[in-house]
Amino acid sequence: MRQTNVEDVTMGRLAGKIAIVTGASRGIGRAIAMALAKEGAAIAVNYRASESEAKRVVEELNALGAKTMLAQANVSNGSETREMVQRVVKTWGRVDVMVNNAGITRDKTLRKMTDEDWFEVINTNLNSVYFGVMAVMPLMIEQKFGRIINISSFVGQAGNFGQANYSASKGGIIAFTKTAAIELAKYNITVNALAPGFTLTDMLAKVPENVQAQIKSRIPMGRFGLPEEVAKAVLFLAADADYVTGQQINVNGGVYM
Repeated sequence: MRQTNVEDVTMGRLAGKIAIVTGASRGIGRAIAMALAKEGAAIAVNYRASESEAKRVVEELNALGAKTMLAQANVSNGSETREMVQRVVKTWGRVDVMVNNAGITRDKTLRKMTDEDWFEVINTNLNSVYFGVMAVMPLMIEQKFGRIINISSFVGQAGNFGQANYSASKGGIIAFTKTAAIELAKYNITVNALAPGFTLTDMLAKVPENVQAQIKSRIPMGRFGLPEEVAKAVLFLAADADYVTGQQINVNGGVYM
């Protein structure tokens, strides 16, 4: 694999572009931030509470020679999201790429699920995408350019036992993405969704090995995805997919086709 040095980031495919990545302190969000930075983008690293982890990501990005800033906000709150975007604009003047990645799970069967379990997941996973798009939309319309990438899941396409709240939130992201893409296309703003499969993050690593084995048996490629593999697809949508909008790209090893 080619090593990225400080000189590379000034000449990458996203050189001069400003990107916000929500939920960027770990896992898929961290990998996305790294991938975009390696191609020259300045990265606003959003986090809700994991400040120490977010600072470590910023340090990693700085080591690449990337411009970075911490962007704390609870993105399930509309006013906090708008204030975060305005801080980024005040610092860098614009936003070119918005990656709505923040998400949580509260897995329970419907018989055991509480109203709180439902609303917490919907607010964090789905409402945050709406708030993120609404916050950057006026800026992108004015500059006649924008790349919005919303992180969904194959669970939003296929469903999954014990994840009614999660599947509803992720399916909603796909439907919202299509409508936003239709409305914003005339402003040179593309809106796409990414639907990862089972991806090897801290959350999945905590699943017992016997359960992991059962999950892998459902995946035609026989392994979990890596955050970096999801990030590659985000990079494509941000840097190269000028005529792609309203689409969902599946990075799932074949678990849903």
